[in-house]
Amino acid sequence: METIINDVVDPSDIKKFELIYLDQERRGPVSEKTQFEYAWCLVRSRYLDDMKRGVALLEDLFQKSRPDDSSRRDYLFYLAIGYTKTKEYETALKYVKALLKIEPENHQAKELQKLIKDKLKKEGFVGMAIVGGATLAVVGGLVGLGIALARKSP
Repeated sequence: METIINDVVDPSDIKKFELIYLDQERRGPVSEKTQFEYAWCLVRSRYLDDMKRGVALLEDLFQKSRPDDSSRRDYLFYLAIGYTKTKEYETALKYVKALLKIEPENHQAKELQKLIKDKLKKEGFVGMAIVGGATLAVVGGLVGLGIALARKSP
């Protein structure tokens, strides 16, 4: 699953699918297939803005799909990947859980859910360490200031 999350598309592929997408958009409605292919390329870009645009296109496809549409399942999976790549882990978890409600035995979804939870846990520890370090720096600064002021006093 890490391979899928870390996959980066060649910029020329993004350009190729962008041209197809823009051509269809100019002529009328963009096909679901074209929008999906372009969105999936964007999600695999190395640039955060591209990834977010890809996720937005996937969200649009998901919202337009009917509840009985089999592609909804795919959109849920790729949205979870997109949100994982943009480090929006809570939202990614929401989508992967929705997929697991539909397909409780989906191996890829279970693997993705574990990966997201691990990243959430890791990010939580990193966040706590940053907050803890900042707190120590402030407390240390205040103690140092107190000592300096105490030495100045007669």
